[in-house]
Amino acid sequence: MRELLRSLLDAEPLEELATADQVLERTALLVAVRNAVDAELATTVRRAENVQAPERDGQASMRSWLRGRLRFSVREAARVVGNGRTLERMPAVAAAAAAGQVSAEQVAVIAPLASVHVQAEVVGQGIDLAELDRLLAGVAAAQPHADLGRVVRHVLSRLDPDGPEPDPTEGRRLSIARHDDGSVTGRFELDPVGGETFCAALESIVQASRPKGDVRNRSQQQGDALVQLADTALASGGLPVLRTVKPHVVVTIPLDDLADPATGPATATTGFGATISAARARWLACDGSISRIVIGPEGQPLGVGRTKRVVPPHLRRAVEHRDRTCVFTGCDAPSHWCDVHHLVHWIHGGDTSLDNSALLCERHHTKVHHGFSVVRQPDGRWRTWRPDGTEILIGTPLLL
Repeated sequence: MRELLRSLLDAEPLEELATADQVLERTALLVAVRNAVDAELATTVRRAENVQAPERDGQASMRSWLRGRLRFSVREAARVVGNGRTLERMPAVAAAAAAGQVSAEQVAVIAPLASVHVQAEVVGQGIDLAELDRLLAGVAAAQPHADLGRVVRHVLSRLDPDGPEPDPTEGRRLSIARHDDGSVTGRFELDPVGGETFCAALESIVQASRPKGDVRNRSQQQGDALVQLADTALASGGLPVLRTVKPHVVVTIPLDDLADPATGPATATTGFGATISAARARWLACDGSISRIVIGPEGQPLGVGRTKRVVPPHLRRAVEHRDRTCVFTGCDAPSHWCDVHHLVHWIHGGDTSLDNSALLCERHHTKVHHGFSVVRQPDGRWRTWRPDGTEILIGTPLLL
C-alpha cells in the first residue's frame, strides 16, 4: 500500500497539477486510499485483539497499546478498536471500507448496529442480517453522511420501540484533553436526567456568583462555575480517597521560589503536569497546607531505610513527584491509580527508599511481580523488559 500510494503521488506531483479537475481527482484518490488504510488498520487491530497480542507488551487491551506504543488519543484508540469489531461482524461494510468507499467515521456511526446484543435482536425479529449489512454499506457509500446516522437511529428505534429504558450511565461520556501550556479542554455527553442534574448544579453557582459589573459572557461564567463546583467538592472532604490520600490540588515548587516575591513564570508544576508561575503557586498556598520534601545531595528526596515496609505518605509524595505516572513503558496511568513498588522486595533486603521505589499502576504492578521488570537508568529514564528478556520500546510509525 505504501509503495502504491508513493507511485500514485509521484506519477503526478502536486505542484504540476494545474486544473481544478486534477486537484479534485487527487483529493478523492487520497480519501479513498485513507479509507482503505483505515479499514486495514481496524481489521489488523481486531486480529491483534483476537490473539491477545497486547499481552506481549504487558498491556490489557489494544486501546491501551495504541495509546502507549503509538501515541493515539483515548478517543481515536477507542474508535479504531470499535471499528475493527464492526468490520468483523459486517462483511459488506468491511468490503466497502476496504475498497475506499466508506470512511472510518462512517464505520463508527454504524458501530451500534454491530454490537452482539443488537445483532441478536435483529436475528430474533426475523430481519435478514446480511441484507441489513448490505443496506448500510450502500447508504454509507452513496448517501450524505447525515442520512447514514438517520438510518442507524431508525433501525435501533424499530428493534425495541417499547423496551425498557436504557441504563443512563451507558450514555454518559467525558473526554479531557490537556495541552502543552497546562490548559484543559473537554467534551461531554449526558443523558437527559444527567444533563439536568449537571445544569442545575452549575446554574446555582452561576446565579450565586454574579458580582455587580460582571461583564463576562455566559460561557466564561459557566467555566468559572465549573471550577468552583469542583473546588467546593474538594474542600468538603467528602470525595473518595485516591490511593490512601484525600483528593487535593498538588503544586510542587522549590522553597526559594515560594519565598521569592518575584512572579517567577513557569516555576511550579501541578499534580497533573501543568506548569504555573510562582505567583500562582503562592496564591494557592494561602489557604493550603505545605509539605516539605528534603532533597539529598544528588537531587533526590531522602529515603526511609528498612525500618518500615509500607511506604509512608511523605515518601509516596516524593515518588509521585519524581515519576509522575506509571513508569511501565507505554503506560501513562496517573499517580492516583498507582502503587509504590519496591524494586528489590522488602522481604529480600530492599529498603523503603526513593531509589528502591517505582510508581506502577495496579495492572503493571502485577505484571512486574510475574516476570516483567522495570529499571531506572542513571539519566532518570525508566526501561521495561519482558519475561523473555526483550525490551519494550515505544514504536515509531514508518515514513513513506
